[in-house]
Amino acid sequence: MTHDYISDAARRIAHARRNDQRFEAFPEELRPRDENAGYAIQDKLHEFLAEPVAGYKIGCTTKVMQNFLGIDQPCAGRILESGCHHSSVELAHCAYRRVGVECEIAVRLDTGLPSTGAPYDRETASGAVGSCMAAIEIVDDRYVDYTKLDAPTLIADDFFGAGCVLGKPRSDWRNLDLAGTTGRMRINGAEVGHGIGAHVMEHPFEALTWLANLLARRGRGLAANDIILTGSIVETHWLSAGDHVEVSIDGLGTSQVLFA
Repeated sequence: MTHDYISDAARRIAHARRNDQRFEAFPEELRPRDENAGYAIQDKLHEFLAEPVAGYKIGCTTKVMQNFLGIDQPCAGRILESGCHHSSVELAHCAYRRVGVECEIAVRLDTGLPSTGAPYDRETASGAVGSCMAAIEIVDDRYVDYTKLDAPTLIADDFFGAGCVLGKPRSDWRNLDLAGTTGRMRINGAEVGHGIGAHVMEHPFEALTWLANLLARRGRGLAANDIILTGSIVETHWLSAGDHVEVSIDGLGTSQVLFA
């Protein structure tokens, strides 16, 4: 894989995003052959986009999402600051190709997790966490047919990531059983799914640990104030214009968004 290969692939994704075009697939000569190539393209994509990043999302950390997408390992993407919102917010449904939502436990770091500190375990990674919150991840199906795309290609394009809506931060998260806590998602008042924190790799901080070590292997790290979405405990739900979404996490509160 050459530098030009990475750049050419990233330019195709950047062009599709900037022009609101659905991405079909890479030509065979540009298709990332493995996850490392996918992350390299993702890195270059964000150089081209040149937009501030608020943190990271992690996908496929639960069996429900692995089964939904047919991908059996976690995958990470970036969250742009422009896509990071706070509850309650109204967003334009037409701003997305096909918008979906997920129910997540999010964390904000007080201190960084640099590559020099790796490998991390859950105890050392959790020491960097300043607050936790209920979160709605916003995903966008910006593809002609995502079922025909492999994980490295989806990783290259931030793995469906299109932003988040964060609830009120809780700095007393140490008093909570994050593995045992229940999360629910309601659309227009009707519950569409629920799960517990342990569905995320047995504990949401295991997902944080996985991300810190993934970045460290690539010579990168997490920074203070980074937001990390640890993965959805319910299946993705696709929305229609006018839908109101509420996520509630026991002990952490709620997050709400209206897609007008």
